[in-house]
Amino acid sequence: MHVLITTPFHPAYVTAERIKKAKNLELLLTAGIGSDHIDLPAAAAAGLTVAEVTGSNTVSVAEDELLRILILLRNFLPGYQQVVQGEWNVAGIAHKAYDLEGKTVGTVGAGRIGRLLLQRLKPFNCNLLYHDRLQIDPELEKEIGAKFEEDLDAMLPKCDVIVINTPLTEKTRGMFNKERIAKMKKGVIVVNNARGAIMDARAVADACSSGHIAGYGGDVWFPQPAPKDHPWRYMPNHAMTPHISGTTIDEQLRYADGVRDMLDRYFKGEDFPVQNYIVKEGQLA
Repeated sequence: MHVLITTPFHPAYVTAERIKKAKNLELLLTAGIGSDHIDLPAAAAAGLTVAEVTGSNTVSVAEDELLRILILLRNFLPGYQQVVQGEWNVAGIAHKAYDLEGKTVGTVGAGRIGRLLLQRLKPFNCNLLYHDRLQIDPELEKEIGAKFEEDLDAMLPKCDVIVINTPLTEKTRGMFNKERIAKMKKGVIVVNNARGAIMDARAVADACSSGHIAGYGGDVWFPQPAPKDHPWRYMPNHAMTPHISGTTIDEQLRYADGVRDMLDRYFKGEDFPVQNYIVKEGQLA
């Protein structure tokens, strides 16, 4: 029996070919969140169990999203670069700097991370919108003060800031293409810590170059690690980093505790917490 512990996109994608070669493999544990780096149908067909440490990085990612919104709205990075380069031009920064208060922020996806972000945005007195398959619990929705938008394309032009919080599926892959980006408000801020492949990379770069997107920030790319010629490395007004939003010291402790707990349970023949299963003994959870 073999156990493979992976982190998203590194050191390798768990493809059908690799699964086929691993004759003794029984369990795939993701030390993190998200399973699109694993070929789930192939894992299910092989009778494997796939699990993740659900919820371990939600606070870290939501906090990072708020950070990137503020960095981009306040035009922080050009100001920092001025200091590093020995320059001083306040007007050169201020003409593109805005307050978060009063802006309309929409999240595409309102799962664990999306809900945490909305809760953290409430004290900033924003207009909060969200689009998802399911509506948030009415009491929580009222507490946060967020409004449900059933039609994504109707929500986009209302937003000063758009945050991507939807998982990568065949339905969401490439969903933000040239046509959908064109529906966004001119000068929109976009933050994406979900998955890079949800966006059309060239369309995002072109929209940043034209100014239609005033700032794009995130830590997810496609593919990962991002090649040196990836257009997001060189587009204007971006706040991109390697895939770090879910990787704080606090979060790594939660990862490690979750992985150890599941390994202990597995070798004792016990079930994992039900929310951690992605594939259980060949059946998609």
